[in-house]
Amino acid sequence: MNMGEPDRGRRAWRDRLARHRRTAAVLTAAVAGPAVLGVVFVVLPGVVVDHDLAGASVAAQDRLKAVNDVRATLLQVIGGLVVLFGAYATWRQLRVSQDGLRATQEGYVTDRFSRAVDQLGSDKLDVRIGGLHALWRIAEQSARDREAVISIQAAYLRTHLPWPPTGQESPTADVPINQIAPLETRAADAQVALTALGVLCQNREESWVNLSVTDLRRADCDGLWFIEVNLDRACMEAAGLYHANLTQASLVSVNLRHADLTTAILRRARCVLADLRGAKMVETDVRDADFTEADLREANLRKADADGAVFHRADLRMADLRGTDLSNADLAEARLSGALASARTRWPTGFDHAAAGVIDTDDPGPEPSPLLQPPGMTWQAPPLRSTP
Repeated sequence: MNMGEPDRGRRAWRDRLARHRRTAAVLTAAVAGPAVLGVVFVVLPGVVVDHDLAGASVAAQDRLKAVNDVRATLLQVIGGLVVLFGAYATWRQLRVSQDGLRATQEGYVTDRFSRAVDQLGSDKLDVRIGGLHALWRIAEQSARDREAVISIQAAYLRTHLPWPPTGQESPTADVPINQIAPLETRAADAQVALTALGVLCQNREESWVNLSVTDLRRADCDGLWFIEVNLDRACMEAAGLYHANLTQASLVSVNLRHADLTTAILRRARCVLADLRGAKMVETDVRDADFTEADLREANLRKADADGAVFHRADLRMADLRGTDLSNADLAEARLSGALASARTRWPTGFDHAAAGVIDTDDPGPEPSPLLQPPGMTWQAPPLRSTP
């Protein structure tokens, strides 16, 4: 027995019934609409006028004028309602269009994000650089994706530049710094990721970015922002950090030998056990920074602001402290023999720098313009007089 035919018959009957109901509704609206308008504009004005007159006798002409006035008022009210309804409908349509546009844009950003991440896994350098630039642009255009992009860039640096180096193409840890090419030459993609990271960190809401245990030798970080960035045990030997912002950064056991930190900001930075031998820290802001047991031999701290900095058991032998503000600094057990000072050097109250072995000498005068300094690409780190 075929059960399909009765089912098809029932469906056809339901479809006809639905069509009849829709037709009846349309006919009812077509008939009721004019009837309602007739009542509103023909009957209702007369009823309103008679109610207001309360049986008072008036001329037919005056009554007709009053009825027409009521009709005009009703027409204005209905016209106003139509305008309001049109405005509401337009607003709703605009909201729907905006939601649709937003969904389209989010889908477009998601597609771009996915393609850019896929590019990072390419074995071609130019494709990886393109992916990093695409992520950088996405982070600048989409605030909700900024933190994800920052995390990806930091992970990219940690995995591509581990310290000590593990890849065959990376220079080994014992290669002299003058034989190592700048980061933008030996790993251009890593330099792009580092630069993007230092720019995006300037306007971020969350704290802490993990760049610990990374190989950033001869990296170009001039003017970049690394506020509250974790650089523990990283190697940043001979890195350019001119005017960089490292406020509250964690630099525990970091290698910053020969790094250029001129006019950089290291306020409240944690530089415990850091190796800063030969580092250039001219006019650097290190207020309230912690250099406990740090190695600052031969470091150039001329005119640095170290007010409130902690140098407990730090090694400052042969450091240049001419014009340095060390007022309120903690120099307990610090080694200062052979360090240079001038009349402009400010010491903590009651501190006998001569007894600590500091050598008084003339003030160096104004500092040369950074534009006159040799570029980081060709700069050669002088040999250290201090032993390892």
